[in-house]
Amino acid sequence: MHKKIKQLNDQYKAIPIPKELEIVVAKNLQRPPKKKRKMPIFLASAAAAALLFTAGLNTSPTLAKNLADVPIIGSVVKVLTFTEYELEKDQYTADIKVPQISGSSSEIQALNKQYEEEGKQLYEQFKTEIENMEAGNMAVNSGYIVQTDTDDLLSFGRYVEVTVVSSSTVMKYTTIDKKSETVITLPSLFKDDRYLEIINTYIEDDLRNRMIKTKGDELYWIGGTEYFDETMGVFEGITPEQNFYITDAGKLVMSFNDYEIAPGFMGVVTVEIPTELLQDLLVSNQYIK
Repeated sequence: MHKKIKQLNDQYKAIPIPKELEIVVAKNLQRPPKKKRKMPIFLASAAAAALLFTAGLNTSPTLAKNLADVPIIGSVVKVLTFTEYELEKDQYTADIKVPQISGSSSEIQALNKQYEEEGKQLYEQFKTEIENMEAGNMAVNSGYIVQTDTDDLLSFGRYVEVTVVSSSTVMKYTTIDKKSETVITLPSLFKDDRYLEIINTYIEDDLRNRMIKTKGDELYWIGGTEYFDETMGVFEGITPEQNFYITDAGKLVMSFNDYEIAPGFMGVVTVEIPTELLQDLLVSNQYIK
């Protein structure tokens, strides 16, 4: 038996790694600055990217398949199943996973309907795009990651990554109070809107220090350093609709998509806000600690 296992192990190690795979891995590790290129219609602007999360169409059972249950996430609110849309045609591929959240509240049910409609919309939009492309390749990868799972909170992010030579990512976070089955918004955490100025000031200071520390290897659209180029963009501050999540330690984190606060090669940027800066403005320490 041991001899047979060793033989199988040797055979596995002897399998050659395709050269194409080595190139892909190397490119991902190096993460060079992304080249500018005319994007497909649904990547042309931030508004179009947001459409991926808001517009909806009726779900088509013939295009979707239900996968096995995902392990339980939390004791009250949990992810039970997801629907997956897949397409592979020539140099075009799509893999779109749609989460579904358990729970009986109207907010949870509305979220599930929204996710279902958005997944279908993204899939239909992808098919339209590749039909209109004369040549090249394109890939759409969409799914979700669970950022925080405690007895009280579920924070998870849904992402859409589109690759056409270079890639662009849109991440949208949702934070749910598991016990009340309600969605937590950024303004609901604070007594008034003074938190906006405090958070904006901290973000600017933090990202400016990152640029100085890395000598410009990290670039953000924040002034005050020799590395800042206002022709690329200027950070105008967060709004009450700012993308955020709460960590399992109770820390508030601001999340910025590609090109929102930095050049595209920086990817999704996150900034954790110290609780002591927010303490006097918090409604309570139920979520932020």
